[in-house]
Amino acid sequence: MRKILSFFIFSLALLAMSAGVARAQSCEEKDACDKNSDNYSACLSDLVNKCQEELKKTRLEANTLQSAINIINGQVRIQSLRIQQTVAEIEQLEKEITNLSERIEGLGISLDRLSGNLIKRIRESYKQSRLPYKNNLFAANSFNNFISQYRYINLAQEQTLELMKRTELQRLTYNQQKELKESKQLEVEKLRQELQSQKNILDAQKTSKDALLAETKNNESIYQQKLAEAQAELAAIRGIIAGLGKEIKIENVKKGDRIASIIQGRSVCSTGTHLHFEVVQDGSRKNPFELLKNTSLIWSNADKEQNGTGSWDWPLNSPIRVTQGYGFTSYSSRYANDLHTGIDIVSGDGVVKAVEDGELYQGSMKCGGGNLSYVRVKQNNNFSTYYLHVNY
Repeated sequence: MRKILSFFIFSLALLAMSAGVARAQSCEEKDACDKNSDNYSACLSDLVNKCQEELKKTRLEANTLQSAINIINGQVRIQSLRIQQTVAEIEQLEKEITNLSERIEGLGISLDRLSGNLIKRIRESYKQSRLPYKNNLFAANSFNNFISQYRYINLAQEQTLELMKRTELQRLTYNQQKELKESKQLEVEKLRQELQSQKNILDAQKTSKDALLAETKNNESIYQQKLAEAQAELAAIRGIIAGLGKEIKIENVKKGDRIASIIQGRSVCSTGTHLHFEVVQDGSRKNPFELLKNTSLIWSNADKEQNGTGSWDWPLNSPIRVTQGYGFTSYSSRYANDLHTGIDIVSGDGVVKAVEDGELYQGSMKCGGGNLSYVRVKQNNNFSTYYLHVNY
């Protein structure tokens, strides 16, 4: 008996261990969630959270080319799982819509039948109400006949009232199901748009990986060089915003006035020709896209496209090409591993203009063994706009 009990306990332990192994799925494991399972979407959501935790650990590793590639691969994996989850949600909603359509069709047939019976009942009740003996005892053949007819009429009226209630309930149910179907159809449409956006992000992430390999030629030393340049520029920008740059006040300027020109080619802490445009209000960095006007832009990078939503004129003449946007861009993430606090833009003539009225300052900041040149316009409402990598 003891041997049997020991074997039973040992078997349970093995089952528990195997269950634990099943739960400890790797983020990279393919088909980790059963598509035919009822909790498929929830499983994908758990897997996304697990991948995000693994990605956090990867970001803490030494900043090497391989770690940068691993980060991008992790982002691709997470985005792929999100796409799977959205597709699963769309498929589930479409099944529910199909079931609702069938239910609505059945409710419609039933409602038509009830409505027809109700109309027939009302007509019969109307005829009964016109009979001479309805309220006249003397018009009936006998007292018993009057009582029978009176009871029949009351019963018919009660049945008509009950049919009216059933018809109204059926009509309400029918309308509720139609509204539910319409809301689910709107939800599907919203998810389809989200799915397309998710696919665009995934494509951008894959393009980012290809760009990284192309930029570095899959060479660690080249990656470290670019990493040093990006980190040096980031440190210089932070110093400028903190007021550590050497500045000289020049004059008051109006919106649209020429205040500088973009340095052509590589310059101090710059990988090539571009204007780094940054906005600060009360010491806090702002997203330039939220302040600049919506305009026609040439999006020349691997990240999701952005555009202006504000009222300011752009600091460059059209056509404007965006080489790096605002936020955690593919470039800032894989090199500086930080937020890109401005936008990098290029135009054909290289003319830099003030986006609003204000006081013009010329400045410089030590960076990478040289001096990074910039201008600042101190505007109203405690705004300051910075224009980096320029000639005065």
